[in-house]
Amino acid sequence: MNVVLDTNAIVSGLLKPFSPCGELLRMVSSGELTLCLDARLLGEYAEVLRRPRFAFDGELVSALLDQTFHAGILVSASPLVASLPDPDDVAFLEVAIAGNAECLITGNLKHYPSSSRQGITVLSPRDFLDRYRKRRRAGGAGPASI
Repeated sequence: MNVVLDTNAIVSGLLKPFSPCGELLRMVSSGELTLCLDARLLGEYAEVLRRPRFAFDGELVSALLDQTFHAGILVSASPLVASLPDPDDVAFLEVAIAGNAECLITGNLKHYPSSSRQGITVLSPRDFLDRYRKRRRAGGAGPASI
């Protein structure tokens, strides 16, 4: 299943490995979820994860970014027609659209108003996992079920 993970979900997953975001990172690591990416998203992930305030080990961050790059789907996104409240979030929605992602997962739902989503489902980490689990229990495999 192709998804886009907002940077806040990645940071949260690393800080709290037993949280919903931590579970999302395990699902990405196992190949259960595939990240849609472009250079902007990889650059933001790298910049944020290397901030001193998080104190993440540099070698582990490099390994995570390398795995993310090699396991992800690189897309070439077109400019977004609509605007978003935070211009820094535009790249995530553009990549979700270009990668035909099933979902954009973020801790900042208000940054993606319904009127600007262009058909992309935007969910919190917990809501995504709840829907994913329901779909798995029902035996569903199609994209329309998330």
